[in-house]
Amino acid sequence: MSKTDDALLARIANNEKLMSTDELTPGYRGELRRLLVAFVDSELAGAAGFVDTINKAPGMRERCTAARIVSEKFDHAQQALTLLEDFGVNTDLYVQSHPWDARLSRTIDLGNRRIGGDKRLNVFHYPFEGWLDSVVMNMLMGLASSIQLEELTHCSYAPLVAVMGEIAAREAEHAELGRKGLQKAIENGYSLEAAQASVDYWYPRVAATFGKSDSQRFEQDKAYGLRKTANADLLAKWESRMAEQLARIGLEARC
Repeated sequence: MSKTDDALLARIANNEKLMSTDELTPGYRGELRRLLVAFVDSELAGAAGFVDTINKAPGMRERCTAARIVSEKFDHAQQALTLLEDFGVNTDLYVQSHPWDARLSRTIDLGNRRIGGDKRLNVFHYPFEGWLDSVVMNMLMGLASSIQLEELTHCSYAPLVAVMGEIAAREAEHAELGRKGLQKAIENGYSLEAAQASVDYWYPRVAATFGKSDSQRFEQDKAYGLRKTANADLLAKWESRMAEQLARIGLEARC
């Protein structure tokens, strides 16, 4: 961090909220933009990848639920893109800048390795294998997203706080819809073995979205008031809640 950050860091340490981009130093501005871009790209890629599963849903209620999730994810991306307009981003061009529905081979395991192109979380580079697989992923990633985004509901940048509360709550609803959808799928004939195989595939890939436990970027984000909880602690929270939810269905978390 540069010396130009000192006054800003003092304000943040005093629990002051930053109200506009005019108040931001280059360092803070860069970190905030990085967080927003990663979120937007993940929502756009997540929604685009889920579109094809709508017509694979077994019933009308499931199709309506899947369509709702897609619509709300696009809405989340739109709200964050509106914030990025203050960084000079042309939102229409941005949406057209990447093939958001593009996926890599399902056999690849990227871990925490970053690859070129857009800034989506790696979990959104993997394709689905049918309806059950998409429901499992939505359950696991929905809970992870709600936990991760809750961090931003109390961050130091007021415009982000204003939109993130509703977004985090909706992501938690998506996770619950995934849990209910998985439970219903099993009740309607999908096997526990198939569901467990899907959990085994997605669990480590969703876990990787929490980042490295020794991340140096976390300390910087914490000083800026953008984060407060270490990656390892967020991951542990997700693992505990996920294990409980899976057990209720007769499944288990296995890495």
